[in-house]
Amino acid sequence: MKDGIINWNVDPEIFILFDTFPVRYYSLSWVIGCALCYLIVKKVYQKEKIPLENLEQLTMYILIGGLLGARLGHCFFYEPQYYFQNPLEILLPIQKVGETFQFTGFQGLASHGGLTGIVIAIILYVRKSNTNILWIMDRVALGCGAMAASIRIGNFMNSEVYGKPTNGNWGVVFERDDLIPRHPTQLYEAGAYLLIFVVLMFIYKSKKIERRNGLMVGIFFILMFTARFMIEFVKENQVGFEDSMSINMGQILSIPLILLGFAIIYYGKKPLTYKT
Repeated sequence: MKDGIINWNVDPEIFILFDTFPVRYYSLSWVIGCALCYLIVKKVYQKEKIPLENLEQLTMYILIGGLLGARLGHCFFYEPQYYFQNPLEILLPIQKVGETFQFTGFQGLASHGGLTGIVIAIILYVRKSNTNILWIMDRVALGCGAMAASIRIGNFMNSEVYGKPTNGNWGVVFERDDLIPRHPTQLYEAGAYLLIFVVLMFIYKSKKIERRNGLMVGIFFILMFTARFMIEFVKENQVGFEDSMSINMGQILSIPLILLGFAIIYYGKKPLTYKT
């Protein structure tokens, strides 16, 4: 370390399983994040005396929807041309190298797509279970901040999704890519998401705040994607076509979700009940 500069050169692979399947910090961060989200929401269900069988079913919907949405979001928002030419790689953890395919794991997951997938999964769940959609989304939002923070730490371990160069006197040098001190935007986002988690937990536990349907998930959308929008200004563009844009794809996708947060708060005026 020199001055305020941290040199970062961690191998993203922890080990290789059966000499074939690489186990990465990023994959581990997803597992930890999902587990944290589940445990947080489980505590809420127990506190409010909602049967945990309901949460088990909801969890399956969210896991499938979140992973599918994150994967499809990356493929269609950031690299549509490549994946239209290589459709097998969209949902299979492989990559074509010459005339053969190699196992790579999923190289690319988009948070906007993941969140969209979670929302769709919750919509499908409430149609089957006859529960209040905003009640469910409020509780799920409580755990999503911790999950998002864990995933961004995984990006840091992977030396990816980093920021633009700093003034050279401080920052992180991601030696696997270059020797330029950069903004560690993964850690900026992780810190912001943890703060959002604390804010939502305070609102949930406060007896002085009227918690209407949609208040917590609305605040979650507003805070999370405002933070994302602002941090994108110091983040490197993920794909080449963003270089010609005044704001990048991450910022464009954040705007409707911020507006959705305000809309949910405005329209969520019914009493808080689990059932519709």
